[in-house]
Amino acid sequence: MENTALVILKMLMILICAAWIALWILKPTNLWTKIWHEAEDRARPTLFGYYGLNFAVSTFPVIALAIIGFVYLHLLPRKPRIRQARSSATALSNPLVVNSIVGILSSFEILLVFLFVIFLVWTYYARISNDFKKLMPVKSLKLDTWQLKYLRVATRFGLLAEACLALLLLPILRGLSLFRLLGIQFEASVRYHIWLGTAMIFFATIHGGSTLFVWGVSHHIQDEMWRWQKTGRIYLAGEIALVTGLVMWITSLPQIRRKKFEFFYYTHHLYIIFLIFFLFHAGDRHFYMVFGGIFLFGLDKLLRFIQSRPETCILSARVFPSKAIELILPKHAGLKFTPTSVIFMKIPSISKFQWHSFSITSSSSVDDQTMSLIVKCDGEWTSSLYQMIHAELDSDADQMRCIPVAIEGPYGPATMDFLRYDSLLLVAGGIGITPFLSILQEIASAQSNRKYRFPSKVQLIYVIKSSQEICLLNSISPLLSNQQSKKWHLTLKVFVTQEEQSSVTVREVLNDLSLVRAVRFGTQSNYAVNGLESLIWMAALVGITSILFVIFLISLNHIFVPVEKKLPSEKLAAPSEKVVSKEKTPSWVADLIILSSFIIAITGSTLMAILLRWRRLKKQTPPVSLNQGKAVQVLGPIEEEHEINFGGRPNFEEIFSELEKETAGSDIGVLVCGPESMKESVAKTSQRKSQCFMMNANKDKPYFNFHSLNFTF
Repeated sequence: MENTALVILKMLMILICAAWIALWILKPTNLWTKIWHEAEDRARPTLFGYYGLNFAVSTFPVIALAIIGFVYLHLLPRKPRIRQARSSATALSNPLVVNSIVGILSSFEILLVFLFVIFLVWTYYARISNDFKKLMPVKSLKLDTWQLKYLRVATRFGLLAEACLALLLLPILRGLSLFRLLGIQFEASVRYHIWLGTAMIFFATIHGGSTLFVWGVSHHIQDEMWRWQKTGRIYLAGEIALVTGLVMWITSLPQIRRKKFEFFYYTHHLYIIFLIFFLFHAGDRHFYMVFGGIFLFGLDKLLRFIQSRPETCILSARVFPSKAIELILPKHAGLKFTPTSVIFMKIPSISKFQWHSFSITSSSSVDDQTMSLIVKCDGEWTSSLYQMIHAELDSDADQMRCIPVAIEGPYGPATMDFLRYDSLLLVAGGIGITPFLSILQEIASAQSNRKYRFPSKVQLIYVIKSSQEICLLNSISPLLSNQQSKKWHLTLKVFVTQEEQSSVTVREVLNDLSLVRAVRFGTQSNYAVNGLESLIWMAALVGITSILFVIFLISLNHIFVPVEKKLPSEKLAAPSEKVVSKEKTPSWVADLIILSSFIIAITGSTLMAILLRWRRLKKQTPPVSLNQGKAVQVLGPIEEEHEINFGGRPNFEEIFSELEKETAGSDIGVLVCGPESMKESVAKTSQRKSQCFMMNANKDKPYFNFHSLNFTF
């Protein structure tokens, strides 16, 4: 019954997605323009109005996809039940292009980019060819033919920017993320947001710059650029939106973002100004085409704000060498999350506005009441945290003060299908070990349950600069010893790149407790991390918010923008004699109605979410006591096969070849997390091995499935 429901929901999502894509493809055609104008004319005198029709056709498909998608994810089994089968879909997810400029691109990503570029070319060609056939002079401008054509060219570039904006916010949704339907996590989907944002600014700059150029050469720039028209395109609003977008794009460049993260973070909140002035510039009909992503993003932002309240407190911390800190946080016993999940954390005593993401290093299957994360203290914000913890360590107080924190998340994959392989090769560089700690604990805890299928062989490659960083493996030290009785096998190979040969062993470093300092904090909060609301609850909230929006959209339009003057004699008048007041109403009034309806709708939904959150917190038990903080693990007898190598980097060709011999005929999942150069090296090796498999088509030859984990720490 459950499988049937999943198939039906999947088919519905495919149909909705296909219909929305078809709408974008047909939109530039004369046939669609004719059909759509007739549909609007028929809808205008009805209760629903042309605005309701635009919302239903252009915006609601994205919202419906979210609602159905959340129900689908709710019904989807979280843990893998069968092994990952070799398929063409699996091959499409493996890297096809690997270089330092574009990074690692799979066949599936390249295919989607190619199709999107084809769509943009089609849209532009269809629009501009029709414009040139019906070239009409602009009444307010006296332009030559070439100027008029160039103005149409500039105008149509705005439509390409609009197409990019329609998708721009979807990759950065967190609680309401649609990318979980594709098995893509937030940190991995951010790069799609970067690509779309860059393309949007590129097209918008051509659109705005070329328009200003035409005004300049025709000596109309002073008259046109400051105009706030009563109807039609508002030029000044478009100029403000373009300047705002350029500021956000420039400050998000890697050279600025990495060195001045705070500057990037604060200027990126100019998106509110950008979206409002885009609405005034493009008008309500164009805005409905991009409103689906904006609708979900606005609701997602408010739900994240509610979820981060009230604040909790750090239970304890452990300070590792190389400026790394493990934080232990209280969590609700019912909160479950998948391995590789991340949380966003804000510490008000450091900054009241900044949020930073961290991978969870613990497993909810092992730790019922706590969750842990490891922070590498390199940046300004993390260095402040390091100094704060050190100040508590150096103080003589019997009871350490409470450190309040606000938490969003956890956000992670909907299922653990990415672990559905015969064997796993985990490659970590430095602090990139953090997501693998949760994976290994999850696999170990699932061995007693025959219902779920996890890898029987795992090899962990850990590349570090200093041998002291091995201490970060402390939480999995019990898994490295006494493996004779286990149903799965874990092998560790450590590569220390910046130290000479030493006789130290993995066991000696892990058991050197002098390298780790621990501190327990006082707690003034009775609240633990509760996590996200259920997917069914979020689906219902999205549906309710959309209903509220439509109700207020229709009501406000009928109040402020009546379609026709309702006179008693109008029923007897001919259609040509009817007085239409819509044409006399400024176009920005309809824009303000959309904005007002959206604010009212999400405000109502927010109040509902706050009420439900408050009722849930009332039933919550107090968080774990201080005595339940984690202790440093002491490693028992260790297997001789665990290696520690000094003064060199791993040879991935040799590692892959050895794994091929040991796991003949099995599917191998390759997960890598660390510096970009290391990811690219592993991806190239995996690419060559997979191509070799495809050429030989040998079922007894292992097949490598590459996954890159793009987490921030």
